[in-house]
Amino acid sequence: MLKSSFSRISIDNRAIAAGIKATQATDAPASPWLHSATALHCVCCLVELRTVPVMMTPAPQLLVVDDSLDNRFLLQTLLEEEGYQVNVLENGQATLDYLEHQLPDLILLDVMMPGLSGYEVTRHIREQAHIPFIPILLITAHERSDVVEGLDAGADDFIRKPFDVDELLARVRALLRLKHSVDAEREMAQQRDDFVSRLTHDLRTPLVAANRMLTLVNQGAFGEITPDAKTAIAQTIRNNENLLSMVNTLLEVYRHEAGRKTMSFAPFNLITLLEEVMAELRPLAEEKHLELKQDVHLMADQPTTLVGDRLELRRVFINLIGNAIKFTDAGFVRVQVTQTYDAHPAPQWQIDIQDTGAGIAPAEQREIFAWFRSGNHRRSGSGLGLHLAQRIVTAHAGTLTVQSALGEGSTFTVCLPVMASESAG
Repeated sequence: MLKSSFSRISIDNRAIAAGIKATQATDAPASPWLHSATALHCVCCLVELRTVPVMMTPAPQLLVVDDSLDNRFLLQTLLEEEGYQVNVLENGQATLDYLEHQLPDLILLDVMMPGLSGYEVTRHIREQAHIPFIPILLITAHERSDVVEGLDAGADDFIRKPFDVDELLARVRALLRLKHSVDAEREMAQQRDDFVSRLTHDLRTPLVAANRMLTLVNQGAFGEITPDAKTAIAQTIRNNENLLSMVNTLLEVYRHEAGRKTMSFAPFNLITLLEEVMAELRPLAEEKHLELKQDVHLMADQPTTLVGDRLELRRVFINLIGNAIKFTDAGFVRVQVTQTYDAHPAPQWQIDIQDTGAGIAPAEQREIFAWFRSGNHRRSGSGLGLHLAQRIVTAHAGTLTVQSALGEGSTFTVCLPVMASESAG
């Protein structure tokens, strides 16, 4: 591929960069920052016709934001001489608008600008979840500029004017290496997530098919089988169902993590939902001789409807109440429903799932909602259920917390806003 350039009256960037570096090599005072920019106009003009075979590789995209024309020109010249593609803007709002359509590899951002300052622009960028990581190098000519404020706002580096050209370029190279490292890590994580998502999705079909076939065998569809064989097949079916449940949970977790989960919000009766869940799980409690009870403390005029995804919240309560039964050997499991008005800016549904099980150690409580934190209990599962439950509750603008003491049981508390249910009712 040929790279051609022709200019009747063009400024030779190499001559410009050499002039800037030569100026910085003198013992002149700090003011040559602007003198250097002015001196650029004194560089001789060249007539150039050049055709050079070059293997084109994508050059890093840099964005320079400065309200001073001389500063923008100087930075653009220096950076383009190093082979970077450079775009320039003159204020913070233009930067935010630019980032809605294009994403550079690095932003060199002046701190003191009319309108939005460099600090404010940095904060705006970091608050936008849809914008991937872009390193930000803050540049200022003021000694009083607060480095701490800039770094706290989300900037990655800071340099003062007048700067040393070699130092500036070194910082640019370092931040581009950081960008490359972060992008590579994110790509690997995305590939891993996509692989697990496909794997779990593909596992569901053979598991379902195997269980259907085993059920037919157990029912004698292919001839009589011995009682021992029936028992073994029934156990295999239960194991497959547990594995299928784990695969489904893992698939849901990855959908939430990847932002691919779509919620279907509609008004429904929360009390009815809890009664259905408890009716489904009651045989498990009775099998262990546990008392499963529900206490509803609502005023006559308080609504019982909630706007949310009924299926997803059902998954939450199945998990929490099912865990309470699973980890309790004697006593009771109580589901208590109230509406609270304290310690919240708005009224809240509060659903407490209390058990008299073995309890959870303080160290485990701190990580209980994390990925694959299954705990030390002998009946602990994959550790995905609580993580998924918290993601679902958070998607409903609620909270999921736990209080527990070893030997005294645990209480998991789900808080959901009442305001949505009131508007629905």
